[in-house]
Amino acid sequence: MTMEMNEVLDVLGSLVSQLKLYAAKLPAVVHLSLVPTGIKPTLETVDAYELAISRFRSQSSGSALKGLNDLLLESLEAFETGKLLSAVQPLLAVFDHLDRMRRDKELNVTTADEKRLGEYRAILTKILPGSQPELEGAGRGM
Repeated sequence: MTMEMNEVLDVLGSLVSQLKLYAAKLPAVVHLSLVPTGIKPTLETVDAYELAISRFRSQSSGSALKGLNDLLLESLEAFETGKLLSAVQPLLAVFDHLDRMRRDKELNVTTADEKRLGEYRAILTKILPGSQPELEGAGRGM
């Protein structure tokens, strides 16, 4: 069974959505006393994240996309423990891998698919520290 690009994007969209919602619930500054245990996502949120990855794994077996499974599992493990940034980074690597596959003509990507990929990547990038324009110049002695 091969996965269509829209199915891949549906799964990735679900994961990005879960991360965005979780990031929105976190305080801007996390007190050091919370760092060892982290602020974990709800069990329902983790289950939804895990279900999306499970769906991807079952549909991608035997396809060129199977190589993305390890990155998705890495993201899941980080998400389960409340490590938001560690969950985002493997997903960004998935987007890089999909871009490479598109350039190498291993994937058929429509203009609409490219737009969705760009939107999802932008959402993940905004979650990362230092992506806020109001912080431009911060830390550079200006």
